[in-house]
Amino acid sequence: MATAYGPHPHSAEPRSHRLPAGLRAPFEGRTWREFGYVLLNLPIAVVSFSCAITMFSLGVGLLITFLGVPVLALTLAGVRGFGAMERARARVLLRYDVAAPAPVRPKADKSGPLAWMGAMLKNGDSWRQLLYAVLLLPWAIFTFVMAIVFTTYGWGLLTYPLWKWVFPRYADQPGMELWDTSNGGFYLDAPFEIAVASGLGAMFVLAGPWVIRSMTYVDRLMVSGLLGPSQLASRVTELETDRGVVVDTAAADLRRIERDLHDGAQARLVALAMDLGLAKEKLIEDPEAAAKMVDEAHGEVKIALQELRDLARGIHPAILTDRGLDSALSALAARCIVPVRVFVDLAQRPAAAIEGIAYFTVSELLQNMSKHSQARAGGVDVWRADNRLMLQVTDNGKGGADASEGSGLAGLAERLNAVDGLLVVNSPVGGPTTITAELPWRG
Repeated sequence: MATAYGPHPHSAEPRSHRLPAGLRAPFEGRTWREFGYVLLNLPIAVVSFSCAITMFSLGVGLLITFLGVPVLALTLAGVRGFGAMERARARVLLRYDVAAPAPVRPKADKSGPLAWMGAMLKNGDSWRQLLYAVLLLPWAIFTFVMAIVFTTYGWGLLTYPLWKWVFPRYADQPGMELWDTSNGGFYLDAPFEIAVASGLGAMFVLAGPWVIRSMTYVDRLMVSGLLGPSQLASRVTELETDRGVVVDTAAADLRRIERDLHDGAQARLVALAMDLGLAKEKLIEDPEAAAKMVDEAHGEVKIALQELRDLARGIHPAILTDRGLDSALSALAARCIVPVRVFVDLAQRPAAAIEGIAYFTVSELLQNMSKHSQARAGGVDVWRADNRLMLQVTDNGKGGADASEGSGLAGLAERLNAVDGLLVVNSPVGGPTTITAELPWRG
């Protein structure tokens, strides 16, 4: 297994901050990007809502004639363009990347404007983007008002001691007037009142970024839910990717088996056949030499049989088929150079395919432990949690297992993901290492 232990050569230490997150937030770039996103919501929403509602109403009204169909199709095409702009805005300001839905294509046996209009009207992604253009306006009004109130009131009150001098000099009043009464207005001019106002402003300033962040979280949900591909399309794409991973893995396994047979047992059997042919020729002329050659051939047969047994075990071990995961994993642990404890708590056996994946997952993790961890002890735990088969491999080695792209653990994670599985690696530098795999039960 190619996974290495130890700190990743390109890994960077997490940046430490002197100020806590609550005090840093008002000055961070993320806060001001999100504030800009919320401010842009309103003018964009007004334009998109007006255009979408106007064109949609016109198209529906014209449906009594044929003109309504192209108007509705053009409306949906327009909101798809608007959706592309909104995904780009979310990517730049929110650092939130949402994939574009699949393009609209007529059926293979149809072409022309009528086929395109029919495909556009039947496309669910287009109608979801029209819904986004409609829903954005009320949400944009709310978020715009909240962001403006928290930002302007917060910074205005916080900095009030710095610009209070404007009122007596230019407004002929002692300070900011909060309200007017029959006995005169109430002004913020006393030191205590100014301090209270400034403290209230500080509260608004500190709370503002988190209010804006929570509102943009809703924006993220709207963008991903209404402007991205549908859950069904995402699932189809995921299954196609997983199928490709399974096919590639199966092809790689077949190439490995062919290579092992060609370079190992097959080459040994060819040499054995040649030795037996020579022994047959010498049987009459030199019986002792022939007997010696037969004895050597007998040794080669034993080696070839052992290689075939190892190859068969690598394809699917007989002990796994006959006795299940408990015995098979105990046999794996016995061959590991690190002392490994095995605990399997399963009332019944999962599906044979899942059982095989679990076996080879533990096999790779134990090989990794033997080669790289420098551990003195390890453990393998297997149990069932609802409809999932859980595997956990631990060791007390030096840690730093790298699950980044291109590593052995990353490849293992891809193979598990192809069957709706999951791999979680927790391996701080200095250890210990805990790797948890999750597989569907499919009993």
